[in-house]
Amino acid sequence: MIRVVVVRDEGYFGVPVRAFLETAPDMHYVDTLPIGGDLAQRAAQLWPSVVVIDTQYMVSQVLPIADELHSAIPSCSMLLLCDPSKRGMLPPRRWNGGLNFLIKDTSPASLADAVRRLARGERVVSPMLQAASLNTDRGLSTRELEVLGLAAEGESVKEIAGRLYLSGGTVRNYLSAIISKTGARNRLDAIRIARKQGWLR
Repeated sequence: MIRVVVVRDEGYFGVPVRAFLETAPDMHYVDTLPIGGDLAQRAAQLWPSVVVIDTQYMVSQVLPIADELHSAIPSCSMLLLCDPSKRGMLPPRRWNGGLNFLIKDTSPASLADAVRRLARGERVVSPMLQAASLNTDRGLSTRELEVLGLAAEGESVKEIAGRLYLSGGTVRNYLSAIISKTGARNRLDAIRIARKQGWLR
């Protein structure tokens, strides 16, 4: 039996993942957890085989969350449901982590098939998302977007360094590069520009 946990942001009702999966005899929907500080610990207590992340957050903002989930549950696979019409929800061009990507309006059969493949240890990336990602110039690297995403949530340089396992100096260098690349006046202006471009929520 494949144990599935759904993760989504508070107040967001997106893809009816539970309804999709409860019809599959080989899958057990366990729970839906909100994104928050204790998410990884709560998820680990449920022993999921697959975590399906359905959120309005941009990919760069989900990556640190995925890293924390992977650290807490190394054997678990993660699937992020993405909206290909939003540039910030496209898979990174270079990403070797444990996050997999499927479009949000996928069919119940496609979602169930993806969950089965992940449970077998395969990787899943929707070809539509791959193509869209290759054809989009985001300007900022995946790591720069991760740093900026955490900054947008109000985290300090020290907190960002801790979340991403970087030194404080490296985080400051990333922020300086981001400000330079976006032509921003400061960090807050860079966040504003990134949101306007659809790179951040």
